[in-house]
Amino acid sequence: MKRTTSLAMTIAGIASGALLASSPAMAQDMYKSSVGGLYAGLNYTFMNADYNDSNADADLGTLSGKVGVMATPFLGIEARAGFGVDDDRVGIADVSIDNFYGGYATVNLANESPVTPYAVLGFTRVESEADLGSSTIRDDGSDVSYGLGVNMQFAPNLSGNLEYMRYYDKDNVTLDGLGLGVQVNF
Repeated sequence: MKRTTSLAMTIAGIASGALLASSPAMAQDMYKSSVGGLYAGLNYTFMNADYNDSNADADLGTLSGKVGVMATPFLGIEARAGFGVDDDRVGIADVSIDNFYGGYATVNLANESPVTPYAVLGFTRVESEADLGSSTIRDDGSDVSYGLGVNMQFAPNLSGNLEYMRYYDKDNVTLDGLGLGVQVNF
């Protein structure tokens, strides 16, 4: 009986040691595949506001942040919020993006290379403004947003991205953006 107890204790000790030793390896493996991995990023987006009824357009710049989680190696869920940093003049109006925010899902083409293409789909709420000097016109609205992008891994926890998004297409206004950003994985 004493020998069986001693053998059981030895096996339990080896199993515990193996489990503790494999925990960092399991965590590293989970990190590499991004399963359950949290991330945050910062993007500068060159936006184009096209006013379809007047054949006018404005070139705007926005700064945005995002936080998200990779639910699987192929599916990410994220929230984004941003504000305008570069306005444009269209005729007599100074056009700007006040702010925007939304929730999105990303479908990633996970692979062994440092380049990961993805598609994004979600909803965006945009608040914009046109200052006519004597008066200001404010507008806000929500729409389905979609786009394509690519993440490029620079280091194990740092990547850059290039992304095209259609943020808004409603009420004779189309808002497209080409974004450049960085992302940190936790």
